[in-house]
Amino acid sequence: GLLFNTGAGQHILKNPLVVNSIIEKAALRRTDVVLEVGPGTGNLTVKMLEKVKKVIACEIDPRLVGELQKRVQGTCLANKLEIKVGDVLKTDLPFFDACVANLPYQISSPFVFKLLLHRPFFRCAILMFQREFALRLVAKPGTKLYCRLSINTQLLARVDHLMKVGKNNFRPPPKVESSVVRIEPKNPPPPINFQEWDGLVRIAFVRKNKTLSAAFKSSAVEQLLDHNYRIHCSLHNTKTDLIIYVFSKCAKKTLCPLGTKGDLFIEIPENFKIAEKIQAVLKDTGYSEKRARSMDIDDFIRLLHGFNSEGIHFS
Repeated sequence: GLLFNTGAGQHILKNPLVVNSIIEKAALRRTDVVLEVGPGTGNLTVKMLEKVKKVIACEIDPRLVGELQKRVQGTCLANKLEIKVGDVLKTDLPFFDACVANLPYQISSPFVFKLLLHRPFFRCAILMFQREFALRLVAKPGTKLYCRLSINTQLLARVDHLMKVGKNNFRPPPKVESSVVRIEPKNPPPPINFQEWDGLVRIAFVRKNKTLSAAFKSSAVEQLLDHNYRIHCSLHNTKTDLIIYVFSKCAKKTLCPLGTKGDLFIEIPENFKIAEKIQAVLKDTGYSEKRARSMDIDDFIRLLHGFNSEGIHFS
């Protein structure tokens, strides 16, 4: 008699064969603490409780929390279940060894990155996604679905598509097909400032079919990088005890005031144009005529290094 809120992504996985297959692919251990998001009525939860040390289930709907509690109440599994009530995106994640979940599809992207930036590292995550989202996670350069999501995820983790799951395996059936994906974080992570990295790929993938030369000619992009460049000049040409002020302009030249001790300034030439510097970096690195859709992780690492070497930053 429980009515499910499909608008909130409540589609309960009902097929026990699919449930068992997901748990098998997670390769859970007796000593594991498992994080589950959106446990619903507990079809997956109960099976995991039989195999692991503890399951931490995050659920936003109090009605489903009650159903899950009733399901284990009075059994030997009850003391192995911890339920956290609330929005998982707005709370800190607990320690866990593995994450296994049939996610509400509308939180897929923010949850993936919350997961990948979580510390300490977990072993792996086995997650159910909308089919197209899952295919974007594993897409390779040059393919139609390759996008910013693809390269950002693959920078931080190894991602594998495990299996397809049809609509009729859920109650009520969703309007889309689903897939199960395995995500294994890279430990240690690549030695890259992720904010800088994401700033670069965000610009490149706004129009992934354009050349990078064209993508970086946006006035908004030029203004942002000009601002960042001037801050970089300030920070790397002063003593640490000097105070940085906002930039001021005069008729002949632009000055970056750095403080009152000795009235020190960095002089930026009157004819300086960030657009010319950006295009020079693209040309020197060999990426001026490249398109984001065909560039891999190594390409973007080299490009980011090229920009940073010239004092151009993205965060």
